[in-house]
Amino acid sequence: MKKTIVLSLLILTVTELYGVINSFARWTKTELILSNGIVKRTIKLPSAGGRFLTLSYKPLNGAFDALSDTCTDFQFEVNDVIYSGRDQWKLKDIQVITDNNGGSGALVKLISDDKKVELTLRFLLYPNSPAIRKSLVVKNLTGQPVKLESVDVEKFEVPGYYPVTFNWIFHDYGRRRHIGPYDGNKQDALIIVHDMNREQGIVLGNEATGVMKHTSAFYETQDICIGMTHKNAAFPFRKWIQKGESFETPQVFTMVYNHQKTVDDILNIAVPDFVRKYMGIRLSELKDKPTFVYNTWEPFFKNINEKLVMELAKAAADAGMKEFVIDDGWQDSYGDWGIDMNKFPNGLKPVFEYIKSLGMKPGLWVSIGSASPESKVYKAHPEWFVLDKNGKSTSLYAPDDREKFTACFGTGWYDYIKGILLKLSVDYGLEYFKLDFAVVTSAYTYDHIQSGCYSTNHPGHKDHNESLYTNYERLWKLFDELHAAKPDLFIDCTFETMGGTQLIDYALLKHAEGDWLANFDGTAGEKTDMRIRNMAWWRSPAVPATSLVIGNPQMQDKDWDSHIKSIAGALPIMLGDPRKLSESDLKKYRSYSDWLQEMERKYNFMSFRQDLPGFGEPMEGMWDGFQRINTETMKGGIIGVFRHGAVETKRIVTVNYLDPVITYEVKTIAGDLVTTLTGSDLREKGFYAELKGPYSGDLFEIGKKK
Repeated sequence: MKKTIVLSLLILTVTELYGVINSFARWTKTELILSNGIVKRTIKLPSAGGRFLTLSYKPLNGAFDALSDTCTDFQFEVNDVIYSGRDQWKLKDIQVITDNNGGSGALVKLISDDKKVELTLRFLLYPNSPAIRKSLVVKNLTGQPVKLESVDVEKFEVPGYYPVTFNWIFHDYGRRRHIGPYDGNKQDALIIVHDMNREQGIVLGNEATGVMKHTSAFYETQDICIGMTHKNAAFPFRKWIQKGESFETPQVFTMVYNHQKTVDDILNIAVPDFVRKYMGIRLSELKDKPTFVYNTWEPFFKNINEKLVMELAKAAADAGMKEFVIDDGWQDSYGDWGIDMNKFPNGLKPVFEYIKSLGMKPGLWVSIGSASPESKVYKAHPEWFVLDKNGKSTSLYAPDDREKFTACFGTGWYDYIKGILLKLSVDYGLEYFKLDFAVVTSAYTYDHIQSGCYSTNHPGHKDHNESLYTNYERLWKLFDELHAAKPDLFIDCTFETMGGTQLIDYALLKHAEGDWLANFDGTAGEKTDMRIRNMAWWRSPAVPATSLVIGNPQMQDKDWDSHIKSIAGALPIMLGDPRKLSESDLKKYRSYSDWLQEMERKYNFMSFRQDLPGFGEPMEGMWDGFQRINTETMKGGIIGVFRHGAVETKRIVTVNYLDPVITYEVKTIAGDLVTTLTGSDLREKGFYAELKGPYSGDLFEIGKKK
């Protein structure tokens, strides 16, 4: 018995002296090493005081010289004083950490030399992924509130000349190329800095929210920074931290890589694999994903009523729709969110029950942060609403909007709107929310002064700058509480709520399932189809395709089947008037719906999307396409091929990311066999697709041969 006790004490002593080892992190008194067999990062620890620096960050195998040998690691300001890894710190603690998604790594706790800041750095790595995820926790050790600003969660220096001169910066969801200094914006959830000569690079994934994210490469100095907007930005991040309290930044993730001629495999495999499996996005938690959604907005706008909705529901169900969303016009007022009993004399509950009886999930539109000046809630609580710089209630949606004011989530509005949404979803049985309109800044107003809340009396924020982050932060908290009450609820948080035209990012994906990205006019024919495919291509695969809710193609449009084929590359959604469809068209719709349902049942393709090799961005005079192959099971998936005014009537189609030795069958929607090839042959040889119409497209199934 005594020997056992002595042995335990000996192990503890050795651990303290020489470091702790877990699957992805180990350390000594002077170094922290993060490695999962794919990447390795070595960090200098200030064991007896000193600097906290990244000494090396590389893929485990092969040459890599994109980053300097010594990097600052992090930087932020507290009360206008800059703190970074190059300052003097004292190591307080280091320990193993994990998360709920398979990540493990290290937590490092430091004390600043002036003893005013306690900083905790959290590093996480994941199995079979090159991603290193990181956040900072800043604790106020002073006796008064302090302001945190200009936070770079990661800060890397680069060697002189070559990176700045020869690197492509793939920005705007990794899709647009730039060379030279680059300062990112709200659309830069993902940036890839790629050196095509050396076939190496670094991925920069920013999980900060909306207009608060900042990523830059070689912009002011020869460094790469990722984190929150700086204090001189149009939408500056600020957080007031009270005495003895802490604030944790949003996470960021980085991936270093080599031996890659292009960014294709990184963008199509490494990034979406991490997002799908490890980020903790809501879509990955949904057992059943939407496959065919109907929405009432166009052509009816607010002119809806019980009779019309029930007629539309019957026709939509006949067409095979699986979700039915009632848009704006059901309510008595913005803000009160009572039911307009003139339009719906029996309330909404029987309407929802009827929708369910038809085999569809009911959904509803709500403006999550708006109230009419005539509403009861505004008259009772004007103190809950955003104030402009002159101290007046305002609409962030548009400065001349007199129909509604914008509420501030740093007030009692939070609990008020939560109660309304919980009642609608839990008591009424809603399964889909479309939550709309501005809460931080407008997607249509480019004056950054017209943003946030200028009140200095709201409990959730001390000043205007802090209000920007507060409103996003509490919006996400609200979504989490709605999901806790109703786990399978699909929340469509629109780009207007996010505060930028067609804006979507990782912060949204962790708290909502989808984002209504656009309002394209469905009557524009093939132009609408190209815009749909372009939007889906542009935002994916950096973000999951099924989160991309792209309106507004209408069911009765001429060549409506082209809309469906195009939108099958994202989240299939249609608007319009299904009552106008003939019986034969309804049956044809149903065949598309049944096919999409069957493909999802067989392949779970809605969790995946990759670029189709050799088919680029949708453009006039070109061919384009997509593939949605399940890269986990390798069973197959679907592909879409489109001719958009191209001269060629035939193209060879190749498909990546299948099992090279398994034999697959390629079939049309009708089930006709096109070809039988191994995964290797599909990648290297492919098959011919012929499209006779200059503006046409086809969908195909690819599955294992039985």
